[in-house]
Amino acid sequence: MNDDRETVILVDAEDRAVGTLGKIETHRLGLRHRAISVCVTNARGEMLLQRRALGKYHSGGLWTNTCCTHPRVGEDVAEAAARRLKEELGVECRLTFLCITHYRADVGDGFVEDEVVHMFHGQFDGETHLNPDEVMDCRWFTREQLIEDVARNPQAYTYWFRHYLDQHADAIFLGAAHQ
Repeated sequence: MNDDRETVILVDAEDRAVGTLGKIETHRLGLRHRAISVCVTNARGEMLLQRRALGKYHSGGLWTNTCCTHPRVGEDVAEAAARRLKEELGVECRLTFLCITHYRADVGDGFVEDEVVHMFHGQFDGETHLNPDEVMDCRWFTREQLIEDVARNPQAYTYWFRHYLDQHADAIFLGAAHQ
């Protein structure tokens, strides 16, 4: 039996809830569901990326945005973003909604992500406290470093993060200027 933490919210193309299903089954079937992504920058305009723990059920060891999650049933998306940022990196900061985006990608090992993603931005200049079950490393990157390294080593980054950079880099990095 799945509890709310292991259940995702299935959605249609307009992000309207159409049901719930277990997280693993949802990803095995490639069903569209609601997700959250947070991009945190510092006062210098650098973005905090995490390297996913090797034990994650997919995309382990890859670099990605600051954190991601699925909101729990009945949980507000902004609350889910703040919760997961604290759980994964020990970071607490004010989050601002950026946009909603969608992507679909085969992420390996029989899993397909089909996510309607609520993206948030935060600014933070303190220390991180990594949850080793979730995150194996984190590092600050300038926009230029990211663009260059993703172009050179795309396989080192999650599909969704490459999508965010390609489609939403201005919003992410301009979000830093408006905090």
